[in-house]
Amino acid sequence: MTNTEDLNKFEKQRQEKLSQIQQMGIDPYGSKYESLETAERIKSGFRENDENQKTKAAGRIVLLRDIGKLIFITLRDSSGTIQVGLSRQLLSEQWQLAKLLELGDTIGASGQLGKTKTGEITIWADKFVLLSKCLLPPPEKFHGLADVDQRYRQRYVDLWANPEVMERFKKRSAIITAIREVLTSKGFLEVETPMMQTIAGGAAARPFITHHNTLDMDLFLRISPELFLKRLLVGGMERVFEINRNFRNEGLSRQHNPEFTMMEVYQAYADYNVMMDLTEEIISTCIQKYCNGTSLQFDERTIDFTCPWRRAKYADLLKEYAGCDIDDIASVRKKARELEIHEADMDDAVVINDVFEATVEKQLINPTFVIDYPAELCPLTKRKKDNPKIAERFEMYVSGMELANAYTELNDPAVQEENFRIQLRGQQETMATMDTDFITALKYGMPPAGGLGIGIDRLVMVLTGANTIRDVILFPLLRTVGNEGKV
Repeated sequence: MTNTEDLNKFEKQRQEKLSQIQQMGIDPYGSKYESLETAERIKSGFRENDENQKTKAAGRIVLLRDIGKLIFITLRDSSGTIQVGLSRQLLSEQWQLAKLLELGDTIGASGQLGKTKTGEITIWADKFVLLSKCLLPPPEKFHGLADVDQRYRQRYVDLWANPEVMERFKKRSAIITAIREVLTSKGFLEVETPMMQTIAGGAAARPFITHHNTLDMDLFLRISPELFLKRLLVGGMERVFEINRNFRNEGLSRQHNPEFTMMEVYQAYADYNVMMDLTEEIISTCIQKYCNGTSLQFDERTIDFTCPWRRAKYADLLKEYAGCDIDDIASVRKKARELEIHEADMDDAVVINDVFEATVEKQLINPTFVIDYPAELCPLTKRKKDNPKIAERFEMYVSGMELANAYTELNDPAVQEENFRIQLRGQQETMATMDTDFITALKYGMPPAGGLGIGIDRLVMVLTGANTIRDVILFPLLRTVGNEGKV
């Protein structure tokens, strides 16, 4: 018998039980159920030998043992599990319904709190209610949903079938909350900027395109909120941040999802050194609150987050790991050919960066700030006063993966306009165009500032030890196959 035939058989059996429940005059999909306690709170608040301790809980049945006149059920809610004991003696009027309960059903139960002979804290229910009938069988023996592709497609099963998945997403939420607390405690104002933009700007990436019918105009899902957040600096909002989605019409990989969450921060009268300190503080706070110590396991490595983190110049790292002098472009191009990079038609800065990515990034295991990038790679960044070839920019890496990117922001409108023109020459395929309104904003005067972006999904990957970005996004984008909507 095929898996589909098995599923149809089990679903049919559950439909038959649904019919029996309905014939009993019982609504199989319940209603409001109030005054609950979580499983975690019930167990932590248990009082030995208190015969008057009553409680009320609700959750999904993840384990069911029917031993005749007793049924032991394990309920799972978002906090954990609690055992419920159903006895024929206590539930004489509801016993027929109790016998129709199945794995995956959601119930509410109230009664005396006690312990079994084996020491298991148990709600001895004197009343229960069916809140939602499960018509599809849970993963076999409730050992969890194992098929990786199915887990991503059916996150609604994955979350309750695999408790560690629920914990990871609860931790993600807590990490974002901690980031907000750090920023708001420093006087940053959380803002929202447009998701649909008339110009695909703020970063070099291929956008997603949509169309507004009423205005009859194409719009782009944003690839970055940067230029709008900088407009707010012009307007006098001196410390702003946004935690929201960006969209880039590019490839899928272990580290990339076309829809991803970024935190961007802009602080007037600051620079990239201030942003380095802020990055350390934000991530260290999350580690202190939600991780055990400063040494984390990620990507089969032990990562040491003890502060201060290494700060190394881009050119020095290129010399260390690629053996190239950044000012000797002939040697860099020779190295590129050795790496099978087709460098002949590339600009010098692009060749340098391709060699850097191929040789240096994978070596950056413990958190490392790579500082002082070639200015040609950074059209939105202020250059060093003593060396205009170098931009005041850093990227922060962990285990060879970029987690953060920051600049001392360029605020000279004439230089910014020229940089845009140079940038656009090589971006015909990305549909980028000049954001002339942003140039106008700069002409009104933007204060010197530091800007920072942290990839939330990647940060959560590292702090939870996830193997892929899909493990930290509730509903990652997946390929659709056939006509069934499966991916």
